[in-house]
Amino acid sequence: MKRFLSIVAMMFFFWETAMGQEPGMANQGTQRTAAATPPVSVFMAGNAQSPLLGGLPTGQPAAGTLPLSLSDAIKRGLKYNLGAVLSEQSTEATRGARILALSELLPRLTVGINESQQQINLAAFGFQSSQPIVGPFNVLDMRAYVTQPVLDFTAINRYRASGENLKASQFDGKNTQDMVVFVCANLYLQAVASSSRIEATRAQVRTAQTLYDLAVSQKEAGVAPGIEILRAQVELQSQQQRLIVAEDQFAKDKLSLARAIGLPLGQEFALTDSMSFKQLSSMSLDETVQRAYKERPDFQSAQAKIRAAESERKAASAGRLPTIDFSADYGDIGQRPAESHGTFTVAAGVRIPIFQGKSVTGRVVEADAFLRQRQAELEDLRGRIYYDVRNAFLDLQAAADRVQVAQSAVALAAEQVLQSQDRFRAGVTNNVEVVQAQEAQANANENHIASLQAHMAAKLALAKAIGISGVEYEKFLRGE
Repeated sequence: MKRFLSIVAMMFFFWETAMGQEPGMANQGTQRTAAATPPVSVFMAGNAQSPLLGGLPTGQPAAGTLPLSLSDAIKRGLKYNLGAVLSEQSTEATRGARILALSELLPRLTVGINESQQQINLAAFGFQSSQPIVGPFNVLDMRAYVTQPVLDFTAINRYRASGENLKASQFDGKNTQDMVVFVCANLYLQAVASSSRIEATRAQVRTAQTLYDLAVSQKEAGVAPGIEILRAQVELQSQQQRLIVAEDQFAKDKLSLARAIGLPLGQEFALTDSMSFKQLSSMSLDETVQRAYKERPDFQSAQAKIRAAESERKAASAGRLPTIDFSADYGDIGQRPAESHGTFTVAAGVRIPIFQGKSVTGRVVEADAFLRQRQAELEDLRGRIYYDVRNAFLDLQAAADRVQVAQSAVALAAEQVLQSQDRFRAGVTNNVEVVQAQEAQANANENHIASLQAHMAAKLALAKAIGISGVEYEKFLRGE
């Protein structure tokens, strides 16, 4: 009995060690198939249901207004954005699938205790006896069973496939993190652009107020008709309405940003970074494309998925190969513990498939088709990366040209407003010219803000197309 318990304890210790657990910490759970869990599906910004636009509100609101930089927003997004959280859990699920695939190669240990009371009719088994009925009597059997696959190419290749699936899931997780950086940075820039529009519109309101005051004074001096006051008042109220719309849009953009980065509910915050125009250093298209092939995590994930599909194909083909397994049991058997005696069984078996009704052929055909799908996806992604980089180059150049033109237009529009005001003040013209100049200035300011935002967004898009890590995005935005 003691020998039995010591052997059971030792086998249990080795089993836990082989599973990578601390002794005594084995977990029990429902066994599942060792299929790879697909990565979390995430979408670009613009889809209201995208996990990338959601977040986990965490913590209690701090007193006062929280200063929030672009770097702070990205760090919170990587930690609390819903897309990042779901992707991390998807990777954990894939890691669990790999452990299940490993379990098919590890020994299995079970312990059983069976006590029965029996009565046997010897005559039923062909034994002649004066007392054919034996019993009733007790039988107590305490036994440990161990099985170990010695050679199973199907399980081996499935374990290899699970390892590649885990790598693919990890690359998908990194790609999701890059998407979180891209989305959160764009939401931050959108809020900064809305803030800039408020400042520009407030300036337009002040200019319209000045025009209105000037029209009133000239009307009182008898040098301007009443229509000038009415026209100036319409322009003033029009600019005030634009200010209301701009402030409302800024508040909504801040809410979208707060949700995506998981700020505490009700937390007030202020944006501390602004948009600025800085050209990127010269980059070669061919070198950038080659860098994207090396660094983009979605491309690396696609390559890992092909390797996993190749291993799955080998696993399907291995169904035609023989398997070897080992089994043993040891235990005490007797009428009661004090009268038991140790017994054991050791066996090794070889199974050679002869005919399996085309099941192996079907699995091979299925695995071949899946492998070809993965290969086609990789080639499509290769072309998409090339076009992503090229489109980002075009957008970046166009946005840079837009900024330069917009900067010149802002200066010209400001000068036009000053000259028209001077002409109206001198009585040379009416305030229609001033109103038109103000509208032109408002359009110039809007174009300047939009071009700055487009240039920053083009930088982010190029960084995403290349596969630049989230920790390097700030250098890229600075033009380094």
